[in-house]
Amino acid sequence: MLRMMTYNVHGCVGVDRKLDVGRIAAVIGQARPDIVALQELDVGRPRSGGVDQAHAIATRLGMSFHFNSALSVEEERYGDAILTALPQSLVKSGPLPTPPRLRRLEPRGALWVQILTAGGPLQVINTHLGLVPQEQKTQVASLLGRDWLGHPDCRDPTVLLGDFNATSRYAAYRALARRLRDVQRADVGLKRPGRVVRTFPSRLPILRIDHVFVSPSIEVAGVFAPDTALARVASDHLPLVVDLTVLTSPSRPA
Repeated sequence: MLRMMTYNVHGCVGVDRKLDVGRIAAVIGQARPDIVALQELDVGRPRSGGVDQAHAIATRLGMSFHFNSALSVEEERYGDAILTALPQSLVKSGPLPTPPRLRRLEPRGALWVQILTAGGPLQVINTHLGLVPQEQKTQVASLLGRDWLGHPDCRDPTVLLGDFNATSRYAAYRALARRLRDVQRADVGLKRPGRVVRTFPSRLPILRIDHVFVSPSIEVAGVFAPDTALARVASDHLPLVVDLTVLTSPSRPA
C-alpha cells in the first residue's frame, strides 16, 4: 500500500503569519506519506529568507524531489514539487495556459514524475490551478490533452493531485472526474467510506478544493486530512492524505 499526500503549504507561512519550514515538514512527517505533492513553495525569494523550501523540506524528510517553477523573476522561483524516498524520474514539467484576456493572473504549471513502486511504475502529476473558472477550464483542457494525461507515456496507473481551487460543482472538476476517479467518490472502492474530507481553510475547513484523482487500476483504502493543532496553524490548507493500492500494471493509457 502507498500513502500519498497533497499539501498547499502557502510558502510555509502559517495562519499565524509565521514563516516556518520546519513545522510544515513536521506536519508531513507525522502522516508518514510515501509520496508528497506540494504547492506554493518559495525558492530563493527574499520574502522567505532566500531558502529553497523544496530542498529544505525534502532534506528533513529524507526524500528526494523534483520542483517546477510556475513563476520565475531573476533568481526567485515559486512553484510546486513532488517528494519521495522511492526511485523517481522527471518526465515533464512546465506551464499551463492562461486565456489571453487573463494574462495578468498568476502563472500556473504542472509537474509529472514517474515513481517506481513495488507494483511497478506509477505516473504522478502535481498541479495548482488558477482561481478564475475560465482560466481553470483552459488549464484542465491542457492537462487532459496530449502533453499530459493524454500523452502516450501517461499510462495506468496514474495519479493526478494538487490544489485545483475548484469544488465538485466547477466545470474544471467535472471534466477531470470524467477522465479519472476522485478518491472521495463512492465508486472508487473505499473499504471504509466516511465523511467528506475538506481541507480549506485549515482552521475550519469547509471547502473541498484539494483533490486526488486516480486511474482504474488503483484501489483506494482510505482518505483523511490530518487535523492536528500543528496542521491547523502551519498553512492555510490542511494536507489531504490517501492510502492506495495499485492492483495491476496494465499498459493502457490512463
